[in-house]
Amino acid sequence: MLKKTQYFDFTRSRSDRLMIQDEWIQLTISDPIHTEIQTDGRIRKWRKIKEVGKFLRVILLEDGETVHNAFFDRNFKEYQ
Repeated sequence: MLKKTQYFDFTRSRSDRLMIQDEWIQLTISDPIHTEIQTDGRIRKWRKIKEVGKFLRVILLEDGETVHNAFFDRNFKEYQ
């Protein structure tokens, strides 16, 4: 079960995020293709979701477990 913020629960109800599955979020957390640490300590992770052909960005709180945001990132380009 995902640990998540109230903000995540609120934004997840947006029409452009309804199709994002918990399994995709968990996979992105456990096996990302790229990870960055933000200046505020939050952690960004990306993974390509084959089923939809898009990159999912998951933003975690500093604890590395709690999901703060998850969305398809149209601007992410896979690193070579």
